Order: sequence, then C-alpha cells, then structure tokens
Amino acid sequence: MEILSNLALGFSIALSPYTLMLAVLGCFIGTIVGALPGLGPSNGVAILIPITFTMGLDATAALVLLTAVYYGAMYGGRISSILLNIPGDEPALMTTLDGYPMAKNGRPGQALVISGFASFWGALFATVMLALVAPALSRVAYQFGPAEYFALYLLAFSTLGGIASNNQAKAAFASCVGLGISVIGLDNFSGLPRMTGGNLHLMDGVDFLVAIVGLFAVSEVFFFIEKHGKGGAVGVKLNKFRVPWGEIWSTRWTQLRCGVVGFIAGVLPGAGASLGSFLTYMMEKNIAGPEGKFGTGVPKGVAAPEAGNNSAAGGALVPMLTLGVPGSGTTAVLLAVLMTLNITPGPTLFTDRPEVVWGLIASLLIANFVLLAMNVPLVRIFVKVLSVPPALLLPGVTMVSFVGIYSLTGGYFDLLLMILFGIMGYVFRKMDIPTVPVILGILLGSNMEDALRRAMVLSDGEWTYLFSSPIAIGLWIFAVAGFIAPVYFRNKIRKPQAVTD
Repeated sequence: MEILSNLALGFSIALSPYTLMLAVLGCFIGTIVGALPGLGPSNGVAILIPITFTMGLDATAALVLLTAVYYGAMYGGRISSILLNIPGDEPALMTTLDGYPMAKNGRPGQALVISGFASFWGALFATVMLALVAPALSRVAYQFGPAEYFALYLLAFSTLGGIASNNQAKAAFASCVGLGISVIGLDNFSGLPRMTGGNLHLMDGVDFLVAIVGLFAVSEVFFFIEKHGKGGAVGVKLNKFRVPWGEIWSTRWTQLRCGVVGFIAGVLPGAGASLGSFLTYMMEKNIAGPEGKFGTGVPKGVAAPEAGNNSAAGGALVPMLTLGVPGSGTTAVLLAVLMTLNITPGPTLFTDRPEVVWGLIASLLIANFVLLAMNVPLVRIFVKVLSVPPALLLPGVTMVSFVGIYSLTGGYFDLLLMILFGIMGYVFRKMDIPTVPVILGILLGSNMEDALRRAMVLSDGEWTYLFSSPIAIGLWIFAVAGFIAPVYFRNKIRKPQAVTD
C-alpha cells in the first residue's frame, strides 16, 4: 500500500502538462542522440545539462528530462546497429551480431520492431523493479568486492569464443588485442605512462568511442568500397514490412529472462549496460545451442541484447538513487546533476525527497510507453536509410563519423586513430577475426585490471583472495565452463558429421 501511495504521488507530478512535455521531449531527443553513431546516452545527457540549468528547471523536472534522454538514447542505439552495422553506443554493440544480418536478409523493419518491443520490456521491467526492490537490491550489490568483480569480468572474456566467433583461438587473440589497448595511458595506481611511446595524445588512453566508430563505421566503408555496392547501402532488397507479431511473441521468454539478468547486471556498480547486453546475449545463445543459429539474423539474437541493455540501464539507477554510487557512466553524470541541485542521493532520499524519486519513477513508466509509441511507427522512416544509394550514404556515414569524433575529442589525433582502427577492422574481418572482443577488451579491460589490483592490495598479494567468497567461486566455475563448453560442443557436433562423411 505504501508503494501504491508513493506511485500515486509520482503520477500526480508526472502527469502534469509541463513534466509530461519534458518527458516526451527527452524521449525524442534521446532517440535521435542514440541513433547517431558514437554519441551514446552519457554524451547526450551531458550535452543537455547546460540547457536544463538555462531553463531553470527544478530537481524533479531536470531529472525527468535527463533520464528520459537516457532511456531514449538506449532505445535509439539499436537503429544504426541494425541498419548500418554501426553501434549507436557501446551497449548496442551486441545488437549488430543478429540485427545487421536481419537487415541484410531484407528484414530491417522487423528487426527494428522486435528490438523496440524488447527495449520496451527491458526498460519497463527495470523501472518497476526500481520501485519495488531498489533498497534491497542495492544491499546485494554491496556483496561484490574486487575478487567478485574480477571473476565477473573473467566470465565475460572466457565466453567470448562461444559468442563472437566459431574459432576460440581467434576470439582469444582479439580479446588480448583489446586488453592490450586498454592498458595504454596513465597507470591508475602509479600515474606513470604505459605503452604510450612518448606520445602525449595517448596519455589519457584510447577512447572506446574512437575504437567503436573505427572498427565498425570506417571498416564498413572500406568493405563497401571494395565490393562496389549498388542499390541499397547494405546491398539488400527490402521486403514488404509488416509488424512481426508472431516473432515478437516467440521471443517473450527471451525478453523475460534477459530483462531479469540485465537488471541484476545494471544494479552492480560499474558494470553498466554493456555487460548487461553481453551477458544476456551469451545466455540466450547458450540456451539455444547450435540449432539457434545465433549470428545469422535470428529474432532472439536481436531481442536478447536489447532487453538486457535497456533493463541494465534502468538497474543502474538503483545504486545511484539508494547509495549515491553511479552504476554506469551516464548515471555518474546524473549523480553530478543531483549534487549540483543540492540533492544528496542515498538511503534517505526516498524519505526526504519522495517527490523527486517517485516523480522520476512515474515519469519513466510513462516514457517507456511514449518511446514504444514513438519508435514503432517511425520504423518505416528508419528503413528508408537502406534505400539511399551508396554514393550518397557512404560519404554521409564517413562525415558523421569524423564530425562526431572530432566534436567529442577536439583533436586531429583521434581522427587518425579512428582511421587506424578502421584499417584494423577491415584486416580482421578479411582474416575472419571477430572485432567484438576487441571492443569489449577496451571497454572492460581497465575495470578488470583495477579489480585485480585492488584485490591484491587488500590481500597483501595473496592470490587465494580471488576465491574467498561463494559468489567469486561460482563465477570462476561458470567462467571455466564457459571457456570449455564451446570447444566441447563443437567437437561433439563435428564427430557425427565426420562419421557421416
């Protein structure tokens, strides 16, 4: 009853015309920002912060606008992932694995609708859970120390061979490349430069947005140039679009499972939506097995990461609101906004400022329905991108990539680095080496290293500390099983084929 009364308070605030207008505006802006390659939710929120202060918004209104942009950008990230094989942001990376093949198979509209409904469910589930169990789940997240986080990241990398490639060795090599790139820059503990070659531009490390745009957008341009593509930009024939209700219904259990797993990943401070989308895709691919044909353009391969990353995005609000600990890069920006507005997140926020918390939750519930109603009808407009001739689209993609990276970094060196990553991506794809592990290595490598070093500091160099809790031991077991299982199942599949031959 207390939750219902609090929600009634929240809806009385959220349904006011002014707050409702801000939520709709944030959803629209967020969708556009998310669809632009390389920007992502954190940059979209950061860009709008000066506007919120200029408008003189109070704490509730500012938080509603910025979190609506946050949710909208998570929805929008799937658009360029599916249509152009260019992740709109890092959590949308896994969506390219099946979303782009669906587009190449002539079904871009169906892929966008399925991903839209999966995003809706993931975000809706996370928002409801935020209202129901936020304080309790925040205490569970505190059970994760350096040893548990290291095991969690190890689990992510140990299963890459079963997700990104059919060749475990190539996936492991790509992971090592990404991990090697992640250590470039100043050491977080000593402050000394590592692997910079004396280049001042590398002191801050390699920006993962530069790597993402280079490995996906620029390398894709190189492939189009090589193939001299004609007709549609991705070389596909667009089939007649209909809402795939049957396929949406067939992915219902996938969306349910991935919403739960993604939310748990989001609650863990620092894990974020990237890990949520990765873990959910990994889980669904293992459940489906080889018959699932993940990576060839199957609906479950689109629904899983979208439900996971949107649910993780909502889950990341839990530690921010209840503990004052950001669960992701975007919630770190939101936390800074709250502090600027003289609001201190923490366990007392729900009692001291209930209008802020419950107004936000109610607005997010409304924003989910607004985003679904906004994204599904616009699918017919989105797929028009594929009908643009390559002679026009390729220069546009290249221009957006260069302008986007330059606007974020303001340096020519990052443009050169982006081209270098584009060449690397082109060579890797020609050699059938997956590029997804490279990106994940850059994204998670620094956090994984920090967790390991903190664990060693706390234990005075005692390596057994990495196995000091049931949670850590369980994650280690899953990590070992995740590395061995793909090899075992591939050999098991090959043996009957060899006997048949």
